[in-house]
Amino acid sequence: MAVNYIGMALVLNCGSSSVKYQVVDTTLDAPLASGLVERVTDHGLAIREIIERLSLPDSGVDLSQINAVGHRVLHGGEEFSAPTIIDDEVERKIALLAPLGPLHIPANLAGITAAREAFPNTPHVANFDTAYFQTMSEAAYTYAIDKNVAAEHSIRKYGFHGTSYAYLAHEAPRVMGKRPDEVNIIALHLGNGASACAMRAGRAIDTSMGLTPLAGLVMGTRTGDIDPAVAFHLGRSAGMTLDEIDHLFNRQSGMLGLTGYSDMRDVEQAAAEGAHDAQLGLEIYCRRIRGYVGQYYAQLGHLDAIVFTAGVGENSDVVRLQSLVGLSELGIILDPERNAGRKKQATLISADESAVEVWVVPTNEEREIALQSIAAVS
Repeated sequence: MAVNYIGMALVLNCGSSSVKYQVVDTTLDAPLASGLVERVTDHGLAIREIIERLSLPDSGVDLSQINAVGHRVLHGGEEFSAPTIIDDEVERKIALLAPLGPLHIPANLAGITAAREAFPNTPHVANFDTAYFQTMSEAAYTYAIDKNVAAEHSIRKYGFHGTSYAYLAHEAPRVMGKRPDEVNIIALHLGNGASACAMRAGRAIDTSMGLTPLAGLVMGTRTGDIDPAVAFHLGRSAGMTLDEIDHLFNRQSGMLGLTGYSDMRDVEQAAAEGAHDAQLGLEIYCRRIRGYVGQYYAQLGHLDAIVFTAGVGENSDVVRLQSLVGLSELGIILDPERNAGRKKQATLISADESAVEVWVVPTNEEREIALQSIAAVS
């Protein structure tokens, strides 16, 4: 549900070599300030640079008015199911989750530690990418492997892009003129990373990513769903190590592996120029999306809307069209004119006769983190 608490939050998204930031006043539509610090080797220095930028007279920000600092954290495991006010014990528990996100969580923690030192009198809130999916049923998140092994090593479906879906859970019904509890939605977050989510009454019932962000849809450089025995075969036949297979699946696969391009704009251009690999890659990409739409339609039983979001979802009319082609028997019909072009604001792109509405709704993860952080400290 939408969070209506009023306040100002500094939102930090700390990666291994960059820190994105926004200052969000929840009463305003646009952020007061935003930016990026790149080539970060010391998160403490990066946070100080952000403070210096925001302290300039023309920044439009009064740091003394910050009510909360909201941190994006990749993985909450089974420990965290909601935005959580950070103290030393919470930091310790997040550190224990590092094996579930070895590339992201250490950077998230470094940013948290540096920011808590820089803003010692301001509450800090951890916003977990996995938290939105805690409403999934046991049947939805459980893998069919030995239950004792799964329990010992925390193996289950967690899901990602949760902050984006939490935003869509209230924003998509709003633009439809409905309440979240009135609609069933299939949301498609399509960017370099891509996933699908089935929502019933604003809550997640299933999602395509799993233990890690590797599962599900074809992505820029990630395989998405693949027979797990491919890893065994590569180890035995090609002599590849686990690290080499991990790199292949996460960094050299997906659209990059299929077409030579990880950017969908390049893929579409090459496909339009007749490149077979690009045409095939685009077909594979959209076919996978279509399969998840059908699967989640069946799980929901009734579908009110499909919502596209994120870089590819908001900007590629080709992907939107090809992902839903041939689904008219399910009541899903796009209007080519409404679908045409990039969408910078919420736009209905389905035909009048479509029983299921199809929307493009730009996501705003930073605003959602700000809303959730202000709510947590209010």
